[in-house]
Amino acid sequence: MDDIQPRCGRPLLRKIISLIFGAGLLMCCHGASAAEDLSATVAKIKPSIVGVGTYQRTRQPAIRLLGTGFVVGDGRHVITNLHVVPKVLDTPKQEVLAIFAGTGENPSVRLAAEVAADAEHDLALLKFSDAPLPPLTLGDSEKVREGERYAFTGFPIGAILGLYPVTHRGIISSITPEIIPFDNSRQLTTEMVSRLKDPYMVFQLDATAYPGNSGSPLYDPETGAVIGIVNKVFVQDTKENVLQKPSGISYAIPSRYARDLLVKAGL
Repeated sequence: MDDIQPRCGRPLLRKIISLIFGAGLLMCCHGASAAEDLSATVAKIKPSIVGVGTYQRTRQPAIRLLGTGFVVGDGRHVITNLHVVPKVLDTPKQEVLAIFAGTGENPSVRLAAEVAADAEHDLALLKFSDAPLPPLTLGDSEKVREGERYAFTGFPIGAILGLYPVTHRGIISSITPEIIPFDNSRQLTTEMVSRLKDPYMVFQLDATAYPGNSGSPLYDPETGAVIGIVNKVFVQDTKENVLQKPSGISYAIPSRYARDLLVKAGL
């Protein structure tokens, strides 16, 4: 009897081992496939990622990068955050609004102008001169679910050494009402109180973004379809310390509002 039991058990044992290792191999292959998908998507979308800032020929450095944007529509328009666009330019010294395209130490500088804005959702639509760039597709942000994985690409710490886009990846950790953190009630304005009474929903991410990421597209790692625009970082300490003490929590505005802005501009 002792002889028979092990033999009877071996086929079953082999089947169990096969299932376990087969599942592990499947998970490993799936992970590799996901990484390959993102790698291919990053290569595809990078030509559409631009820096947003100002250019002044007599200034050192001449380029001042204020945030990130991405090309949409006819290839000559850019979506970014409204707070990235400077309210005042030093026109006597020929400072101009510009977008910066390409990668490396010598990006191309293209003059830009604000053609539409959505202050409530902190979005701006710019139009730039010269040849068009490949536009990104706006996805359906209404179909986004918590737990799904997305990526964003932008310029987190500026362009001190040149224009080099950086990609981060994370999940939608929550779909939550927009929250504005304050140290005390004296920072609240009438407009802010009004917004707090009727907040809109935003995507909370478990990925670290930095101030230069404002305006970065949040996109599907497989298709590159944009489902959100990175907007702000939840800061644990002061804004000055955000680079040293990032919270790891970021927010993105659903792409539906960017789509509305394009419609408003007739695109």
